Amino acid sequence: MSDSSSSALPRQVADAYVDAFIELDPISGTYLGVAASSRRLPDFSPAGQERLAALARDTLARLDRAERLPGAADDAERRCGRLLRERLTAELAVHEADEALRAVSNLHSPAHSLREVFTVTPTETDEDWAAVVDRLRAVPAALSGYQESLALGLERKLYGGPRATATFIGQLDEWVGDGAKGFFQDFAAAGPDVLRTELDEAAAQAAGALDELRQWMRDVYAPAIEGEPDTVGRERYARWSRYFNGTDLDLDEAYAYGWSEYHRLLAEMRTEAEKVLPGAGPWEALAHLDVHGEHIEGVDEVQAWLQGLMDEAIDALDGTHFELAERVRRVESRIAPPGGAAAPYYTGPSEDFSRPGRTWLPTMGETRFPVYDLVSTWYHEGVPGHHLQLAQWAHVAESLSRYQASIGIVSANAEGWALYAERLMDELGFLPDAERRLGYLDAQMMRACRVIVDIGMHLGLEIPADSPFHPGERWTPELAQEFFGNHSGRPADFVESELTRYLSMPGQAIGYKLGERAWLLGRENARAAHGDAFDLKAWHMAALSQGPLGLDDLVDELSKL
Repeated sequence: MSDSSSSALPRQVADAYVDAFIELDPISGTYLGVAASSRRLPDFSPAGQERLAALARDTLARLDRAERLPGAADDAERRCGRLLRERLTAELAVHEADEALRAVSNLHSPAHSLREVFTVTPTETDEDWAAVVDRLRAVPAALSGYQESLALGLERKLYGGPRATATFIGQLDEWVGDGAKGFFQDFAAAGPDVLRTELDEAAAQAAGALDELRQWMRDVYAPAIEGEPDTVGRERYARWSRYFNGTDLDLDEAYAYGWSEYHRLLAEMRTEAEKVLPGAGPWEALAHLDVHGEHIEGVDEVQAWLQGLMDEAIDALDGTHFELAERVRRVESRIAPPGGAAAPYYTGPSEDFSRPGRTWLPTMGETRFPVYDLVSTWYHEGVPGHHLQLAQWAHVAESLSRYQASIGIVSANAEGWALYAERLMDELGFLPDAERRLGYLDAQMMRACRVIVDIGMHLGLEIPADSPFHPGERWTPELAQEFFGNHSGRPADFVESELTRYLSMPGQAIGYKLGERAWLLGRENARAAHGDAFDLKAWHMAALSQGPLGLDDLVDELSKL
């Protein structure tokens, strides 16, 4: 990476970092829509991880110089510089603790990133598919680098969790398939006949490498870590919490906040449950809705229904509570490929919007979908949640920086906005009946429980005396799964997948509720400052156009709008 001059301001430094970063991480380049990235995959080896760290260190040194320039005091430059420094510092702390040497998860690992990038790799033309051939041929080296990192972790006694490892091996079983037909073969089968031989050969090579990783994980890695803890302890948790939330949280205060939200939501849920099924508790009422409530029958049908839900939300909100550019209004509903985690997710648009933002529903083999479990979730994943925020960042990238509009995301900021979006739709009357509102509250309760169990089990905290569940005992993963299952309307396989996610991504799941709290506080501070002149639509658009910030900075900036 090189500066064009010694007078580069923070936004120029940040954008130069993006250019250099996507050279090292073509997966991120593909999500941004960079055509040249489609042929390559990252180096997941220890050497590859160190090159990323060296880039971060060099960029921080350049930022030091940039922030001393007179123009760095401009608000846009200041916000970008704060974000870049916070993100790179948090990422380096994770790297220097060798966390990449124990990166095993059911959701967030190099292997998951490698697989998922194929779902957004361009496949419109024969030229696109020729690039896919090269990317498939790059899979063996990428997986070998990942295995090299895990092997070094074993050597240094830095272990991934046994539970996440077992789940990951099960996912690899599904991705590999029967050896002749797995994820890569299925993906390549859609390619053109003119490249059939090359695609089939490259897909077979990729599948073979995936099978080698599966065998090594099963025969070497899993036995080596047997009996190791799944939880990470306070020091590692605090490091990951900073990475995902952009702040050094008071973890004990956050744990207490989770419990206060739990009690508030439980009271609201009981009120709505009484309307659904008189005399029933919240989860009995939700079980009743699973059988007797409104539902969508069929996978194609639910995909179309979710598309309609997002289209209706855009039509209702645009011009009233948001001002949306035409390209931001476009969002697609998709069904997630099998073999991933159970939670729905969102992928943002490419920088030029040639690939729109997309929501993804994992069906987990189901064909019947209760509406109460979908509405609030799609307000979160789609509109006005992730899609409006991430697509707006892409839309105003020229007034932000490429870094802010793309790879500078802070998980708790984005997840906090999406949870705020669910609450906003409730405030605006989009959940008019007890069925949908109970589903919304169930989703909110899940996020409160995340704060409780994620912090509680990783830190081994005591369950409060006023808890209806095992008061006075200390959290374990087993108690966490039982508690989560007791307070969720979702099926057992979802609950199990969620707990494995929390164990292998410590500190990420708390950002939903804590991020929502930051967004709400920022809004209320701005409302108090403006009084009767407060304009919610103007505030929404200003908030969505300022780019990502860690929770350290988010409330301060939102309050000024």
